[in-house]
Order: sequence, then C-alpha cells, then structure tokens
Amino acid sequence: MRTPAGNECRFYYEDYHRGHETQECRLIARNSRGGAWKLSLCARCPVPDILRQNACGNLALEATVKKGLLGLNEHVEVFAVCAKKGERVTQPARGCGSCHEALSRIQG
Repeated sequence: MRTPAGNECRFYYEDYHRGHETQECRLIARNSRGGAWKLSLCARCPVPDILRQNACGNLALEATVKKGLLGLNEHVEVFAVCAKKGERVTQPARGCGSCHEALSRIQG
C-alpha cells in the first residue's frame, strides 16, 4: 500500500471504509517494544527502500521507533535477520550475501 509519504510499503495499512479511520504501521505494531507509530515517521522510514532494493524471501525485519538527541527527531530503526542462516543482517538493503550467491549459481 502507498504510504502518505508516497512510498510503497507492505507494512503500512489504512482503512477509511464505512466510517473507519485507521492508519498504522504493522511492522512497528507487531513489535511489543516497537514504540508509538505516527504518520510523520513514514517520510524518513528506511523500510520501503529496503523492500524495494532487497526482495529476498529470507529477510525478516523488525522496526522500532527511536528518539534522537534530547528526545527529539524520532525515527524508525530497523533490525534485520536472515531467516535461512539465522544471522543478523547489518545492511538489509544488500542482504546477507549467501542467499544471493545461491540464486546467482542457479541462474548462471
């Protein structure tokens, strides 16, 4: 679904049907320590770019709302794991590296 910031994100949800006025980030909502999501976070959220750059089915994401210096400038922090290897992915947009190697061997 398209976010208010204009990016495509599978975790953003909105519903205005029959009197509903629901907007939420389901990625942040499913994390019990995710924090409070608000609409302004979508403008600088890294998740839509990560999803666009890395379509690996083994990439598992978790998002948390973090405060900047002095409690200002809230932003979304992403934690990524390769579900296949069970290891943390430090650059989610690039992936873990091993999943793509296996794919290139199959295609090559």
